[in-house]
Order: sequence, then structure tokens, then C-alpha cells
Amino acid sequence: MDAQGRGRADNIDPADQWVLNPDTGEYELRLPDSAPQSAVPGPRRPSAGRAGGNASAERPAAPSGGQKTREAAPAETVPAPRRRRTAPADEPPPGRRGRRPEKKSKTKKVLMWTSGAMALVVVGVGTTVYLVYKHLEGNVTTTDVGNAAKNGFSKDEAFNILIIGTDKRTGKGNEGYGDAGSVGHADTNVLLHVSKDRTNATALSIPRDMIVDIPDCPTKQPDGSTKVIPGTLNQRFNTSLGQDGRDPGCTMRTVKEVTGIQPDHFMMADFNAVKTLTTAVGGVEVCLKHAVNDDKSHLNLPAGKSNVEGERALAFVRTRHAWGNQGDLDRIKVQQQFLSSLMRQMASGDTLTDPTKLYELADAATKALTVDTGIGKVSALKDVALELKKVPTKNITFLTVPVLDNPTEKVRATVVVDKAKAPQIFDAIANDVSFTEVKKKQKADKSAAAARLKGTQSEASEVRVRVFNGGAAPGSAQETVSWLQTSVGVLKSENAANAPEELPKTTLEYAPDQAPQARKLAALMGLSGAALKPGKSFTNSQGLPTMTLTLGKDFKGAGVPLTPPTKAPDVEEKSTADKVECAS
Repeated sequence: MDAQGRGRADNIDPADQWVLNPDTGEYELRLPDSAPQSAVPGPRRPSAGRAGGNASAERPAAPSGGQKTREAAPAETVPAPRRRRTAPADEPPPGRRGRRPEKKSKTKKVLMWTSGAMALVVVGVGTTVYLVYKHLEGNVTTTDVGNAAKNGFSKDEAFNILIIGTDKRTGKGNEGYGDAGSVGHADTNVLLHVSKDRTNATALSIPRDMIVDIPDCPTKQPDGSTKVIPGTLNQRFNTSLGQDGRDPGCTMRTVKEVTGIQPDHFMMADFNAVKTLTTAVGGVEVCLKHAVNDDKSHLNLPAGKSNVEGERALAFVRTRHAWGNQGDLDRIKVQQQFLSSLMRQMASGDTLTDPTKLYELADAATKALTVDTGIGKVSALKDVALELKKVPTKNITFLTVPVLDNPTEKVRATVVVDKAKAPQIFDAIANDVSFTEVKKKQKADKSAAAARLKGTQSEASEVRVRVFNGGAAPGSAQETVSWLQTSVGVLKSENAANAPEELPKTTLEYAPDQAPQARKLAALMGLSGAALKPGKSFTNSQGLPTMTLTLGKDFKGAGVPLTPPTKAPDVEEKSTADKVECAS
């Protein structure tokens, strides 16, 4: 019965036996206690302006009040509700009045509209980002340099990128720069090393007129084949690109030949890149100690600070006659100052927080650069940029390969590597050593390696070792054995010829009971703790237990220490990206 109760069940009007269950919102048939209750649903509550509906058209209702309900027999017919005589035709009978239709609140409507609008915005932004991404992807030009470059970019390792600026005259307004008819030589070259922990980076400039030996260069041809371009001796470094069809991979191989440092990737740009990039960032601030008015490059700037972009920026980095002795080495210093300023500008909040500037910079950079296929995707270039951004500008050091005037020339035109100063710089970069003061945490593996060198050492005459060549120069194993026997008294050493496989670094494997011998040999040869590999002993040609020394690709010659540097050498005329310096 309904909520008010209408007396005994036997006096209930049959029409009022259908009552609203407040828990389910449905009408249910309720009979007297002596009669079985039916679960057959009654009519739904009428909508506005409509009388009660047909019970047979409704779905079964849930039980109410915790009472169990029975399903009515299929043949059972439920009487339709009757109207009271006094009730208007369009009025539902008492006890069966319908609920008012619910009105949605303004808040719900607002939320619905807001959610819909946000969905459209998200879809729109996602579509825009996708279109921008595809546009930038289409800008990138790649060159397949084979195994000269890595297949991909790793965010967890130190990396080396060779930045090449060519002297090819492409684009409007570039007729006054570079060499007429140049095939695109490596005119400006910077080897950028970024440390594994991202605390520091080193940008090493390589003079274009430095005399080097260019190695054989496998190059990919348009038809997919590979052609090996023969190497040449005593050539200018800039001819490692363009000359005889050499590609950027050849320049990378030449850098490895000269410095011992393997570039992982390359980025190449022409004159137009300077114009577009400087325009995209709103210009680069430069500083001059004296006014410049160069009729060759058409650079006209006052003393002090100026903002240059586009054509003036290109003139600034290309002119030689306005600086120092009007040679390439002085121009390199000016270019380093320019790159420092460009880095500061690109890292500024104004550039990185302005969506328009950021897009223009990304658009200009991807259009201006040619890269190897390992970083030929926008996602990879983004990763490179983000990893470089982690390095504080105060710890980005600019250096130039130490050189001397070429002693074979009467008229100074080229230079040669200064072998007294350059190797220390190369070693520091190759071993991820910073040229600025940075705090580094000592890792557990380095501590464990250093511990291998601590303890007692055997006498040199007690050291027994066999020597393999595992990637060093031909004849290195015999050279080392001769040095060990004649120079340091390791008489129980023998040449074991070539190793089964090449190793990047020299290693010494020994059994636990041979640790004193290993420490002695490490001290004699200048091996680091990382070179010592506890393992097992082998037998030599006489059947006696012996250690195994494998000379890796890092081997520099008998008697030359292999301990990696822990401190960078002092270098004259180095600079850091955070400092503003004036060109002179």
C-alpha cells in the first residue's frame, strides 16, 4: 500500500494496489497479506500531460522493502488502473501520481558544455601538434654515412657530435662568401662532446687549414652501392668533405684519425643556416673592442655591443680581415664568441617560453641542418637538444686544437697539430674529463676498480704474462714484449700473436692468486684499475700458469701509460659559454 496507508488491505481500491516504490522509482502491485504478491510491473509514472501507461509494456521492477517477489505466471492478467469518477480524465489516480520531470541544473549544463569544449580543444591541439611534427619531420635532410655514425641516439651516455659548416654558396645573397665553385668543403668544424652526467661539455674547434692524413672513406652512392674513396696524406682538413665526392662520414673518420675521438653523429649547415637561425631567435648580441668596417664582407659595426641577425650575422662569422692577423685562427675565436652568445640566447627564457619563437627556431633549425640517419627524426633531434640543455652554460668550454705553423712552408698558409699539447686535450675529451670545475659523485664501480690496484706487488722477475694484440697497431704485441723484457725486467713474458677478437680498451686478466703480479704489471705499464679483470689464469707455451694482457685499440705504444686522466690540462685561450667576450 502507499505511504499513508488506507486501512485494511481488503478495503483497498484495486486501482490503488499499484504503488510507487521510492527505492526503485517504479510502480509495484501490492496485494493483501493473505494473497501472493506479484512482481509483474505496473505502469511507469506518467510524463507531463499524459495519463498512466500500460503495465504490460513495462520491465520487471526490483523488489522493495526487502521482501521477496515472485514472478507472475504467464497467463496472469493484471487489471489496468481505473480512474476515479471525480478525477479529471488527464489526472493520474491518487497514490499513483507521476514524478515531476527533473530539470538539469545550470551547473551541470555548464560542466557539460565545458567538457565538450575542452574535448574539442584537446583534439585541436593534438591535431596541431601532429601537423607541426609532420611539418618539421619533412624539413630534415639526412645523409647515410654508414658505420661512421651510430644508428641511434642514447640519452644515457656521453656523446660526440661533429658540427660542420660548409663554404658552399647556396641561396640568395651568399655570392660574397666562401670559394667560388666550391663543392662544399668543411670550412668550420666543431667537435662537441657532452659528458655522460651532463655536468659539462667541450666544443673543440678544428682549423680548416690544418694538415692531416685523410683515411679511406666508404661513401653511399645514389644507387645504394658503396664506393670507397682512397685516402690521401698531408691534406688540408677542409678537403675531408666534398673533395672527390667525400661525404660527412669522411670528415668524421678524419676527426677520429687525428684526435682518436669517435664522433657519434654529425650536423652540417651552410651559410643560410646562420641567417635563418639568428633571425628565428631575434638576433644575437655580439661585442667588439673596436669598430669594424670591412668592404669584403660588408660588415659595418660600432665598438661595443650590437645585435646581429640574418645577413649581418653571416658577415660577422665569415669575415677574416677584421680580426687579429686576418687568418682563420683569429676568425675561429670570433666564431666561438658568437656561438657562446647564440647558446645563451637560445637558452633564454624569452626564447623557450615564447611558442612563436620556439616554433620559428625549430622550423629554421630543421630546415637548415643536414644530419646523419641516426638522428634524422625530429624526436631524436629533440632529445639531443634537451640533453644539451641540461649542461650549464658556465660549464660549456670552447677550445681550439693546438697547432703550429707548418714547418715545410716558407709562406705561412697551413698549420700542423702541436703534438706536445694536443694529445692531452684529446685524452681528456675521450675520457669524459671536464675543462671546468664540476662536482662529480664517485661511483661504486670506479671505487671497486681503484681498489684492485691496492695491495702487495710481486717483483718484476716474478711476473708471468702472455701478450695478445687485440686491436692495437700491427707489431704492438712484440714491441710490448721486447719493452717488458729489456726495459722493466719482466722476463717471463711472451708474444701470443693476435687476439680472437678486437677490444676497444686494453685489459689484463688474472686469477685471484695472481693479483700481486697484476698490480705490479699495472704499475709498470700505467694501467688503470678498470683495465684489471679478475678471472682465471691460462697456461703459456711452457705449460705454466700465466696472466693474459690484450692490447686494445687504446694502446698508444710500449711504455706509454694507459691510465686515463682525471684532470684536464691547462689550456690557453679557452672560454666558456656564459662569459661575454669582445672580438678584436
